Amino acid sequence: MTKKFSRRLAVFLAAVAVAVAFPTGEKAEDAIVTGPTATPIKHVVVLFQENISFDHYFGTYPYAANPEGEPEFHADPLTPRANNLLSGGLLDQNPNSTQPFRLDRTCPLTSDQDHSYTPEQKAFDHGLMDAFVQSTGTGGTSCADVTTGPGIVMGYYDGNTVTAMWNWAQHYSLSDNFYGTMFGPSTVGVLNLVEGSTTNVTITGTSSTGGTIAGGLQSGTLIGDIDAGYDDCSTKSTHGTTTNPNIGILLNAKNITWGWFQGGFAPTSLYNGTTILKSVCASESSDAATGLSDVTDYVSHHNGFAYNLATANPHHLPPTGPVGYTDQANHEYDLSLFLSAITNGNLPSVSFVKAKALQNGHPGNSTPLDEQTWLVTAVNAIENSKYWDDTVIFIAYDDSDGWYDHQMDTVVNQSSSADDDYLSAPGACGTTPSGGAPGRCGYGPRLPLVVISKYARSNYIDHRMTDQSSIIRFIEDNWNLGRLGGDSTDAKAGSLLGMFDFNHQAARMTLDPSTGQLVNWWEE
Repeated sequence: MTKKFSRRLAVFLAAVAVAVAFPTGEKAEDAIVTGPTATPIKHVVVLFQENISFDHYFGTYPYAANPEGEPEFHADPLTPRANNLLSGGLLDQNPNSTQPFRLDRTCPLTSDQDHSYTPEQKAFDHGLMDAFVQSTGTGGTSCADVTTGPGIVMGYYDGNTVTAMWNWAQHYSLSDNFYGTMFGPSTVGVLNLVEGSTTNVTITGTSSTGGTIAGGLQSGTLIGDIDAGYDDCSTKSTHGTTTNPNIGILLNAKNITWGWFQGGFAPTSLYNGTTILKSVCASESSDAATGLSDVTDYVSHHNGFAYNLATANPHHLPPTGPVGYTDQANHEYDLSLFLSAITNGNLPSVSFVKAKALQNGHPGNSTPLDEQTWLVTAVNAIENSKYWDDTVIFIAYDDSDGWYDHQMDTVVNQSSSADDDYLSAPGACGTTPSGGAPGRCGYGPRLPLVVISKYARSNYIDHRMTDQSSIIRFIEDNWNLGRLGGDSTDAKAGSLLGMFDFNHQAARMTLDPSTGQLVNWWEE
């Protein structure tokens, strides 16, 4: 430990000893912009994308096919080895009925795979990892699907398509042992990101739950997608709410600035009635180059903070001042305000960022190329701002979409929901612990995690087991927030600190948003 870092740590510990937390609702000018931190990191940015397994993006990392006419990728010869499809002959001796195959950059649009709680467990087939085609695979009409049908689930991209992701992995840190906290789709993933729990969810509305809650009940453990209950812009007739504390509530308790930024959050119209106020979010985006058109930007069930009234902005009201403070927006904002906060110098201490649907990576409504355009734009903005010196960017995903990944998770949360679990036996993912809630089988599928910071280890692959709630733990520990309590998995989540070296400074870089290739690179 250097003397410089020792002094930082001493300052932090002294500040914690005398700190007095401001109550939520204190005037904006009294809020702490960054606060004392346990590390040199003063700003955390979580770019939370959609529906990608680790092998789907990093299956042959760091070796790309490099066909003529596509962005080339050539790895540093000292690149460490990842646990991927290059291990154990999995490319041509795979136990699934379709062998893994490369998806080309010229055909980036694929169908959405089945990523529901039970089918994902069936795909794992008691740990044999050999039932993806019949359990989660879906055929579609896009160019990549036509000849493979449900076998499309075995497809993977390489560094000629997800070029930016591979370049960031080369210069910063990549985890090959990061998991969804549970099996299941987007709402499950985002709730585990913000609160480390999917229990105590209540369903309201006119339609049946359709298996959204374990056991088909009206309240309990969420295992499926459902729109947020405190959100005018929901398009569904059923909604979910929870009273579990989340990371936003902990940040408010210490008066640390934070925000949730989402594409399409700004309403396109506002309904003013005699007794109600209801907003509509109907903005759309298209990209003729990748074959996508009229994709609605905002998705309610991706907004994890809108399930708890304490952190919701039901009417999508704009902030009355700088972002990050407690006002009528209640820390929920349109995505455009994230980039302007970087430019204007008022980036909150913690930012959770959700791209508009066209650029969130979700198969069916996004492509790796549309996603890359957004991610590079966001990362470039930070790397070329004053915030680079004290920021970490986590690029993470909410679920695997059911895409093949060969690595079996460690079962940290056992569950025995007769109607829903199927990992160790029909109706079982181990046994629900005494006092625990059924429907929390996990860890789930393995997901990508890239850590970008001047303090990230360079060209490094972290093998320590972590999950979505490890990001909560990093924020909690960095600002001394304490744990969420209850059944939140933040208490047992693995630490992400192994991906950092606070005595080292990684290079700053700029990538091309369309190709993902290196434009600029310079040492500090």
